[in-house]
Formats: sequence, C-alpha cells, structure tokens
Amino acid sequence: MNVIVGKPLTRVDGRAKVTGGAQYAADFNQPGQLYAVIVSATVGLGRVSEIRSANIEAMPGVAAVITHSNAPKLPYLLHKGVIDPAVGERLHVLQDDAVRFFGQPVAIVVADSLDHAEHAAAALRIIYDARRPVVDHADPDVARIIPDAAGADRSRGDADAAVAEAAVTVDEHYDMARENHNPMEPHATIAAWNGDRLTLWSKSQFLMNEQAEIAAIFGLPAESVEVICPFIGGAFGTSLRTWPHVTLAALAAKHVQRPVKLVLTRKQMFFTTGHRPRSLQRVALGATQEGKLTGVIHEGTGETSRYEQFTEALTAVTDYLYSCPNVRTQYRLAPLDTGTPNHMRGPGEASGIFALESALDELSYKLGIDPIELRRRNEPQIDEAENKPFSSRSLIHCYELGAERFGWSRKTPEPRSMRDGRLLIGMGTATATYPAFHAPSNARVRLLADGTAEVEAAASDMGPGTYTSMTQVAAEFLGLQPAQVRFRLGTTDFPPTPSHGGSWTMTSVGSAIRAACLEAQFQAAKRAIADNGSPVFGASIDTIEWAEGRLRRRADASAGLSYQEILAKTGDPIEAEGSAQRDPEAAERYSMHSFGAVFAEVSIDPDVGTIRVRRLVGAYGIGRVVNPLLARSQCTGGMIGGMGMALMERTVLDARDGRPVNAHMADYLMPVNLDAPEMEALFVDEIDPHVNPLGVKGLGEIALVGTAPAIANAVFHATGKRVRTQPIKIEDILTA
Repeated sequence: MNVIVGKPLTRVDGRAKVTGGAQYAADFNQPGQLYAVIVSATVGLGRVSEIRSANIEAMPGVAAVITHSNAPKLPYLLHKGVIDPAVGERLHVLQDDAVRFFGQPVAIVVADSLDHAEHAAAALRIIYDARRPVVDHADPDVARIIPDAAGADRSRGDADAAVAEAAVTVDEHYDMARENHNPMEPHATIAAWNGDRLTLWSKSQFLMNEQAEIAAIFGLPAESVEVICPFIGGAFGTSLRTWPHVTLAALAAKHVQRPVKLVLTRKQMFFTTGHRPRSLQRVALGATQEGKLTGVIHEGTGETSRYEQFTEALTAVTDYLYSCPNVRTQYRLAPLDTGTPNHMRGPGEASGIFALESALDELSYKLGIDPIELRRRNEPQIDEAENKPFSSRSLIHCYELGAERFGWSRKTPEPRSMRDGRLLIGMGTATATYPAFHAPSNARVRLLADGTAEVEAAASDMGPGTYTSMTQVAAEFLGLQPAQVRFRLGTTDFPPTPSHGGSWTMTSVGSAIRAACLEAQFQAAKRAIADNGSPVFGASIDTIEWAEGRLRRRADASAGLSYQEILAKTGDPIEAEGSAQRDPEAAERYSMHSFGAVFAEVSIDPDVGTIRVRRLVGAYGIGRVVNPLLARSQCTGGMIGGMGMALMERTVLDARDGRPVNAHMADYLMPVNLDAPEMEALFVDEIDPHVNPLGVKGLGEIALVGTAPAIANAVFHATGKRVRTQPIKIEDILTA
C-alpha cells in the first residue's frame, strides 16, 4: 500500500519560504499602486467634531484624504459568516462621526508613497467631542448581560447544594488578561478594481468569508470579488474575520481609481483586529474525602464591544471534562467601549481551563491526592452533559504516557520541597481538550497526462503545514508519490472551504480532498473501461481496483494501468470535485473531542521572583496523525503560546481613554528563543472511525490549551503561592 499519511515529510513549501519565493499579501504590488495609511481615533468614546484636511490634501504626493464627510455611503448588506458574532452589527467604517473605541479608523490618507502617506496622516488634525469610555469589566458597576447564544447557562443536578454540603471545597476567582495576537506578518490588503470587479490580495484565514463580507459591504455579487492569499505569516485567529482595513483599502482604491496598498502598523493591530477578551471567572468544587467530585460550579464573564456580542466557549469544557452528578455553568458578557474581541488560539477553552485546572490542582493539595490520581478518580465513562459516549477518549493514556516521559514520579508532594541549589523547583500538570470540529468543505483534483495530479481548495496556510499535509492525503489516496502532487490553495476561485481555524482544516478539507481523489479515480476507471484497447475494457466497475495508483482487474497479478497510460490516448485531463461533511448520525450519537495532558517544570529564584520554564511535555490523543513532524511543531508552538499566556502576555488599557498603553513589542511581552525550554510532544495511538473518514481530530488549538494551568500549578508547587491571575508576574511571587 502507498502509505504517505503518517510519515514525517518536510514542508513542500519550505524552500519557497526560506528563499523568499513565498508571496504574502503585501508582496503583490500592482502597477501604478498608491499607498494608504489609516488615521486612528485618539479618544476612546465620543464624536468627530472637526477634521482639518484642506492643507493635508495639498501636501506632496497626497492623492486623497477620505473621512466620514466625503466617503461614499456603502450598502453594508447583511452578512453573518460562521466566524462573525451572531448578535450585533459590524463596524461601519467611515459611515458616521461616532467614535466607539480608541484606535477606530476615522480617516484614511492615500499618497504616491508610504512615506508621503505616513507624513500626511500624522499631520491630519482631528477635533473630538470626547467622553470617558468604560473599558474595565472588573468594575462592579459594569452591566453583565446574558448572551443571545445557546448554552450560556447549563445545569445538571443541584451544584450549589452539592458544593455547600461537600466534605472538601474549593471556591476561588480567576482573572485572565486581555491578549493580542501579534503574529509576525501584519494585516495587509492590496485592492484593485477592474470596472465592478474587485481583487483583494489580503491576509485572510477565511477567504470565502472575506469574499462574501466585502461583496455585502459594497453591494456586489460574491463572484465579483476575488480574494488571494497563498501564504500567511502567522495569525492565531486574528485574520479569521474581515476587519475594517480591508474595506478601507477597497474603498480607497475605488475613490482614486488605482490599486491601493494598506498595511497596518504593529500599533494599529492592537486596535481593530480583535483580541482575546479578558475574562473573570469563579470555580467552586465540592468533593468527598476520597476525591470524588460531588459538585462543580463554573461562572465566567468575558468582555465584548457595545456593538457586537462576541462569545466563546469559556465554560464549555466544564460540562464534560470530569465525572460529576451536579454541575452548573454560567456565562455572561460585559459590553465595553472597545473593539470587538476575536477568537485567539484555543478560544474560550484556553481561558476556561486555566480556572478549572487550577481549582482542581488546589483540590488535590487539600485532599492530599496526587493531581493525576485525582483526575483518574473522576474520569467519566461518557459525556455526562450530552449523555453520549465519546467517539474516543485517551485522557488517562495521555497522563500515563506524559508522566512517564516527564518523570512525574520524581515529584515530591509538598510545595516548596524541591530545589536545585538556591532555586525553587516546581512540577505541575493540567488537562488539555478541544472539540473535534468538522465543517462542510470542497476540493478539486485534476489528473494530468504526465501522471501527476493537481489538487485545489480555497483553504489557507498560516504556518501549520497545510500545503504538506494535504499533499500527503492526496498522494496516499491517488497512489502517487508526494512529488507527483501539486496542492494549491489561497484563492476564492478554488472550491470553497471553511475557515483556517478551529482545528478543522485537516478534518474538513482533508476529507474533501479524499473524496475528490476517489471521484477522480472513478472517472479514470470509467475512461479505461470504455477504451477498447485497455486491458480492463468492458469490465464492470466492481470487478476492478486501484492499487499503488494503478488500475487492474481484481485478483489480476499484472501491473495494471497507470494514470499516464489511461490518459495517453486523448491527453485530456480528468477533473473531479469532491465534498465532505460530518456524518450526521455519528454527530448525533457521539461526543467528539481531542484530549491531552501537559506537564511543566519551572525554576524560580526566591530572591527576585523570576520564573523560568525548564521543561514542557505534552501527550495528546488526536486520532490519526497525518504528519508527526508537523504535528510536533504545532504542539511546541502551542506550548510557547501557553507560556506567553501564563507568564507574559497582557494588553493594558488606560482607563481614561481606552488606549492600549503597551501597543508595541517593547512592553507587550512574548516568549522569545531565549525563553524556549526543552519541549516534547507525544501522541498516543488513537483510532477514531467516527469523527471523519480520515480519522483525524485536529491539533492547532489543543496544543495551547492546558499549558498555562500546568505552568501555574508548577509555580504553586515551587513556591506554595497560588496565583489566580494570568500572566503571573514577579510581584505575585514576591508578595504574600
């Protein structure tokens, strides 16, 4: 059998990336293009009362200054992509004088060079009628609203009574900081009109949604908008939605009748492209002296803008992760004068599991039970929230595998009991989990006369290796070598796919490619059967088979026909499309999730409070692993993101005007190479025939989920101080 899936192939696009051949959104410069710079509001709430632009329009190279006073009124037809908040209306950029949050675009300057555009934008004088915004939902006066979304409140049994009557309890509050995505590649769009047709070279994780969104904003048919994005330099969710800069680039290009290039500054990426919302949570646990959970309460509040309801799965994990007869979860939103938050890697789950896994670790110390053993004692047999069996669940296997590799048995149980010289050493662990999502997807396969194949889908690749993994799937099902397959993505001209996020690209697009490959083989077989010079001429379709990319009669020992031989007579390629969606019966019958266990070792200087992560080990049950080399890279990247969440990343807003005071890479701290610890990712052998035909579950999100609480739990073991805010700061260690 031609086994390609499961092999650690290096990236097929690697050479293009390291030699500069890969083109990102800002690289698609167009003849005669102009350059646009956004002018961002310098107040957090109010109205624009005056714009003094006359002298700006006369500055060298300036082609246009566009504001709400001269911008066209755009249709902004209704559009709600799967990634967009279901409640509320997206920002209508430059359509009125209202300022809803600090950094909102209030003007755009277009010039013949970036220098001229930046100089003019900096000189533009805008007068505001400003009011003080509300940007901190820790303020008790901030309203909490019930989101108009299913599952905001869920309950089974009587959790409040169970916790109140429990022999041992934990009842604590947790504060997760606001984070910004900050990928290497900034947001960028080049817009060019040809009559009523618009082409966008734009950084996007969801090309089909960007096409539909911009078409709706400008009142165009979707087919009149083409979005092109073959490479993404990191995203982590920030490019899932279509943000105002894309509209502004298209608006400016139409205004000046020339292509326009717009690239956001690093500072502007803190304003209008979403963020992980700050969340405030309460977790209360009740248990027997033997460690059996009797009651669980998980309440959480996340921030949102005033004009949209952004929701995420903040409390969803608590419903199914552990066995407990009495569980109550509650989710609320705090509308603030900020831009709308957005999904950020492990959205909701990463924040919610920090609170839950920290509380469970605290319970383990109260009970004197090893944290892994406590989880084992509360391992469910089914998803107790949905009353369904899991399609597969390898959590305990993950803990066993991870604990052995990590050396968990060397951990001494008492906090502050392990040292390396004068340094305090701590070990911690936490569970990781994420739903095994699947969305309808499509793909196209073209068999060529030279024996190679082209595969196309309107997917994206922000770094996990989509080009490579999809090539492997196509090669295996066509019976070809990877070098004989060319996979192409990144344009809305290709068959539609879902967003490149939510850990469903391989499950969805990969399954569609499999279907397209099988359909292409079927078409090739029909052509061979109809060829009177073919050794399978006249055969019925059920008496022939494909093996190693060759067609032959069943039980025939001959070499059979290659694609090249089948196509030789006419030379015409064979083209087939395939689609895939989850089996509704399986979705109804099973609860589908990935699981993992993360282990962390930290060292802490007791005199100055500095924390260093020494080791991270993650063990994951994710179904079939398409490429273990890429999968390990995904996991180590996720662990680094979890380190940032635990110890560094925090966007701070000035309460006076909502300004992000650390909107730059000097003060917005993230892990760098020097911070990277020894990391290892392990995968349990897990077969799951229910999730999709490939048996894969997705990996990108779960690789971050669980890392932050494992580090926090290690910090407690090292110091005896339980820090319930993230990121954990030096002053948290130095203060009682």
